[in-house]
Amino acid sequence: MSLPQPEASVISPVPRAAAASLKRAARTRLFLEGPVGSTLARLAAPNVIAMSVQSAMSVSEAYFAGRMSVTALAGLALVFPLVMLTQMLSAGAMGGAISSAVARALGAGNTERAGGLVVAAWLLALAIAMLSALLMALFGREIFALLGGEGGAVQAAMTYAAVYFPGCVSLWVCHSTLSVIRGTGNMATPGLVLVLVSMGAIPLSGALGLGWGPFPALGLPGLALGMVLAYGIGALAALCYVLTGQAGLSLRDRPARLDPGLFADILKVGLSASFNSVLTALTIVMMVGIVGRFGEAALAGYGLGARLEFLMIPVVFGIGSAMTSMVGANIGAGQRDRALRIAWTGSLSAATIIGGIGIVLAFMPDLWLRIFLDPEQADALGIGRAYMRTVAPFYFFFGLGLALYFACQGAGRMRWPVIGSICRLGFAIGGALILISQTDLGVRGVFIAIAAAMLVYGTVTGIAVRLTRWR
Repeated sequence: MSLPQPEASVISPVPRAAAASLKRAARTRLFLEGPVGSTLARLAAPNVIAMSVQSAMSVSEAYFAGRMSVTALAGLALVFPLVMLTQMLSAGAMGGAISSAVARALGAGNTERAGGLVVAAWLLALAIAMLSALLMALFGREIFALLGGEGGAVQAAMTYAAVYFPGCVSLWVCHSTLSVIRGTGNMATPGLVLVLVSMGAIPLSGALGLGWGPFPALGLPGLALGMVLAYGIGALAALCYVLTGQAGLSLRDRPARLDPGLFADILKVGLSASFNSVLTALTIVMMVGIVGRFGEAALAGYGLGARLEFLMIPVVFGIGSAMTSMVGANIGAGQRDRALRIAWTGSLSAATIIGGIGIVLAFMPDLWLRIFLDPEQADALGIGRAYMRTVAPFYFFFGLGLALYFACQGAGRMRWPVIGSICRLGFAIGGALILISQTDLGVRGVFIAIAAAMLVYGTVTGIAVRLTRWR
């Protein structure tokens, strides 16, 4: 005789939450005990796929702008460093700090603290998003003018920024929540969400920007609106995942009053990482300002090269975000030697991938440039080719320094990545100004300085981590 089955209405949700907690504990154990290479590869794979699709989203945006006009493309080149800075801060700098803090808490066995960090992360995301929107509303036009933009290019950039920055709260909430999930060791769910966000943003941006079908042709504001809407949907999905306990963290266990130490735990890494991201963006922003002296065609051609450089960041992020969580858990558990082994394994792998892409594009720059430019746009094509042939061979060093930055986030040791970025900024700006004033290289002198700065960045960061061993 079969036993009576319980009514569905009286089944407790506790077993589901308990199962999620057990899975989360198993992932943390894998961080601490699993084979380094295969574990890192398995964790990085969903992120790499997601970041590759996100890169396609950025490529499509430039393609859509190119279909509008060279002025629209130049305007997008002006605003793009600030857009990517928002992505870098929300997903990489503060996002990595959130993942690191959650992973370190779980590595030390403190699940209550991990739950409190979730709420702290959300509050920080909302505050930073509102601050960035306010700053752009007050100083956006002045910033674009300082970057060397003039007339139509500045106006085009302003129309994009007027939609993107008030709506960037969706990016901040989405990325901060996905970072919490990564901190628990779950890379597949954030990867899936970002893939779906990117796949939704591409047709939305195209439809709203170019006026496909029944949609109005909003131009550059439409491109921004498509991205904001897609991230808003992703943010809702990520919030539901965490709030329903599927991440294995119970928010009921958090302190009734948020401990300031929770914010400090995120900010002590996040502020240094954010400063590093600002330096990375500032390097490209300053180069945009210098290149802008050579005209709109030069700005458009260089903008495509800079866009590719920025797109290397999400590729490295795919591996780096896995390293951040793995390194954080091992540091929390007191396993520094294993954390360093994870850092070098992941960083050299990321640098090799980025370096390989750079070598291919150095020899065949039109694989990238002809996506956006037609043959009759010869001046912009010439500038873009010069950039690729000069800078792309040094992508290995850029990838190495950037990957070690993510590893250092996990360890909570951000001094040397920041020093490396300061050196990069100094070499790029100083070298460019010297070569422009002392030689007849013109804009190619700027590209030589950028390449030398990448070499310095990767070398300084790599040697420092090797010698200090995060002591």
